[in-house]
Amino acid sequence: MAHGWNPHQQRFFPRSLLLWAIIIQSLSSIKILSCSSSSLCQHHHIHQQTNRKFEQKTTIFWEFEEESNTWVQVKSPYDLLSCVNNNCTKVGIIEPVNDDDYHDDQTRIELGQEQDLIKIQGPRKKKVKTDEKKSGGLGSRNRISVTKMTDDSIWVTGLSGSIYERFWNGIQWVIAPHELPLQAGYAVSVFLIKHIVLALSEAGILYQMQLNENSQPIWVEFPPILDSSTDIRIKSGVISHDMEKIYFCTKNGLLLELSEITTPRWMNHGKPPGADVAAIVDAPEIRPQVVFTISSSGDLYELDPSSKPMWKKHIWSQESTHDTTLTPMTSCTAHRRSGPHSDSLFLLTKGGNLVERRLHQRKWKWVVHGSPKDQQFTSMTPVTVDETYTSSFSLFLATTSGSIIEYNISKQEGKKTWVNHMHPPHAKVAKGVSGLQLQMSRHIFPLDDGRLGELHQSKTGGDGVGPTPSVNRRRMSTKYTWSIIDAPESEGWNTEYCTEDRGPLNCISGVKDETNDDQTTTRSCRRRSGNNKGQENYYLVSTGSKTKDDAFVDRISSVNVDFRLRVMYEGRSFILVTENGISYEFVNVENVWFWLKHEHAVGMKGVVGSYNGSLFLVNENDDLIVGEREGNEFTWINGSAMKKGRRVVGGPPWDVAPSKAQKVTPDDSMFFVGKSGGLLQLTVALKKLKWKDCRNPSNTKIASIIDQEVFRENIVFVVGTDGHLYQYNKVSGLWHGHHQSRHMVLSKQPGTAMRGSPQSLSGSLFMISEDGRLIEYYWNPMDGWGWVEHGSPYPGVTLVGSTGPCLAGNQLFLIGSDGNVYLRYWDQTLWKWSDCGFPSTGNVSGKNRKGEGCIDQEILVKTRKEYHEETENCDPKVAPTRPIPFTENSVIFELNDGRLAEMRRTENLQWVWWRTIGSPTTRCNAVYWNAAAS
Repeated sequence: MAHGWNPHQQRFFPRSLLLWAIIIQSLSSIKILSCSSSSLCQHHHIHQQTNRKFEQKTTIFWEFEEESNTWVQVKSPYDLLSCVNNNCTKVGIIEPVNDDDYHDDQTRIELGQEQDLIKIQGPRKKKVKTDEKKSGGLGSRNRISVTKMTDDSIWVTGLSGSIYERFWNGIQWVIAPHELPLQAGYAVSVFLIKHIVLALSEAGILYQMQLNENSQPIWVEFPPILDSSTDIRIKSGVISHDMEKIYFCTKNGLLLELSEITTPRWMNHGKPPGADVAAIVDAPEIRPQVVFTISSSGDLYELDPSSKPMWKKHIWSQESTHDTTLTPMTSCTAHRRSGPHSDSLFLLTKGGNLVERRLHQRKWKWVVHGSPKDQQFTSMTPVTVDETYTSSFSLFLATTSGSIIEYNISKQEGKKTWVNHMHPPHAKVAKGVSGLQLQMSRHIFPLDDGRLGELHQSKTGGDGVGPTPSVNRRRMSTKYTWSIIDAPESEGWNTEYCTEDRGPLNCISGVKDETNDDQTTTRSCRRRSGNNKGQENYYLVSTGSKTKDDAFVDRISSVNVDFRLRVMYEGRSFILVTENGISYEFVNVENVWFWLKHEHAVGMKGVVGSYNGSLFLVNENDDLIVGEREGNEFTWINGSAMKKGRRVVGGPPWDVAPSKAQKVTPDDSMFFVGKSGGLLQLTVALKKLKWKDCRNPSNTKIASIIDQEVFRENIVFVVGTDGHLYQYNKVSGLWHGHHQSRHMVLSKQPGTAMRGSPQSLSGSLFMISEDGRLIEYYWNPMDGWGWVEHGSPYPGVTLVGSTGPCLAGNQLFLIGSDGNVYLRYWDQTLWKWSDCGFPSTGNVSGKNRKGEGCIDQEILVKTRKEYHEETENCDPKVAPTRPIPFTENSVIFELNDGRLAEMRRTENLQWVWWRTIGSPTTRCNAVYWNAAAS
């Protein structure tokens, strides 16, 4: 051979064996042809061939394709043929491997380079499943990491790419934000070395936390300084056991070492010959100065700078057909498990099995521990163990199904047990992400939905229990329980950040406020003392299957009612879609109001959204039409005709609230209800439209969107056709349901979110029940989630349409079945109703049924002078069309006769009818307060 022999290539023996078998088979065929003149020779050769039996020892075979002059992998099943004089006979078959065939086999594997062999009972060969979703498993979670800084401080990078710290302030666990700069992108991990915090972005850039001139923490780039001018991008890192160094693997497969922070000292160790570094599994712990890595092909390597060659490959036996490809991820080490001079490196294979690389008396060997039946491991959590080899030892491993399994090796040699701790109620453990050990018998695991789960022994852990002193293990309970730890709003959850201007009372210092009474201070901490307060309201629901647009027969579309009006520019223009499918814009130019007609080839049903100057309408074919303004005209694009585009029947009820600046981010999206009853996401940032099918809960279709990210960032609340409330988390892509009373059935209309302050997560969702009553679903830190039934304004009056806008953080507009407008508002300590009537000349005195004034008196005088008796085509009562907030002090309603009416809030904070607006299609000419009057 032209190249030198490499002993590390023994792992590929089955493939090379097949290659030589093919060559020998070819030579055998030549031999047959050469002696074909002798019948005796031919008979003798055929007799030898028929007595031979093909024995399959591997699953990978190759054949030479003459047309392409290349080797092509064989797909099983594959017939093996023996051909003589063009007469072919089947002599064997290559069959796919069945997992059960290996269930009770005793597999013989190589234990090390010293060729020691042992027998492992019952390791089952498992094929790696490329799509765990199809087998009920979870998808991989990127960006998530948990890092223990101290006993009372844990840093987390969430699914959203945010960084936050969970720390114990002496009274309760609180969280504080440590976001990377917006231009840095998403964070994936953090490191603490020599009291310096580093963060790694998804783009592969390191950042160091420093204090600016105002003593405020900021992130500063911390790039690797190497001789090479190549731009280095980091993939992951591991801190050394002595906490003096950090080892990084780069995105192009190099191993870097950082040994100093104040005066950075970088060293490039390169990569193994013919391989790369995909993950660092052990920074010098098992052996001094020796780093263990895994390549992208799943091989284990060690780097020892003091030896030659520096890189060495750990190989498996030539005879091993077991699952030997390792998963590139952090491992777990243990010492003196099989004797006073033994070290172990626990690893996972891509088939989901647990294996051990054991060093005992200077000899390496492989030990296969396998996995429980029907389980595949995706990550393991390193634990601090008793170094005495006579004590028990445990590993905690996450499975593809989202459970945690404890692998316990007892004092007695050979006694090994698997204990399934399952997962928290209605939550599963994230796939492929390691947890951490907070303390003995307290373990933190990232959950698939973005929260954290703590697995702890009874009465020794949970969200309300801080770091506790070490407990005598003999007295510790062996029963474990789960507690769910809430996450911040960046992940779509409900924990408030603890900062100087935001969060629970004295959350940073953790001391009581002596200026307040004890009751107030106690209430501020009471929410934190419960383990899972507020978490029990959620239940996980599976995602429905993909459906075609015509697979779901929707109820009568409410687009014409719920989406006839939409604000275009606050206080300057709004859109009206008429019953005959024409869209008009009511515009103010130099204090002159006029109607502007927009032409369409197909009639419109309604306008379902507005974003950054763009309009989103639904036409009569249920296509989503996107309008981009060019001067006074719009350029229309059929969004449903785009790639993965779908037809829609509804959208978000509200855009950005009046007077609030629109926060533009690269992840900005709009959500719509698809004609198939699923939720559709359209990314609209930077005008690069991209569709995503978020589907629907498996037990129902979606009727309407209640709220999109007004009440809670990254959360879309919807009502199902079953009248129940659900939410979709756009960060995790998961659906959750909210428990509600059986007798409470919500209408299929959109709702309204009420959140008094962006600095507080407290707020409410308002919806209308199927029988026309007002329903509130609220959240606050002390009580968690709760339902409130507000009923209706008067006996015999029900609420129609959908809830109206919420202004001033505590005032909600509603429309009654009697055609009146009602205001539900919070008056310091309780909710109250206010009847605002309707803008009719019959109501010209400005009184409602309670005698309260709802019409401005100056306007009233002008109205009497200009009033002409209404025609029979006029109906001044308010229609059930969903009203819109035109400004923070103005609301636009539609009347039954097609006119529009505006209510305004006066200087004394009273809401009054201000004017009516004649629309292009109304047949009522009684405009007794015209647009110019304002």
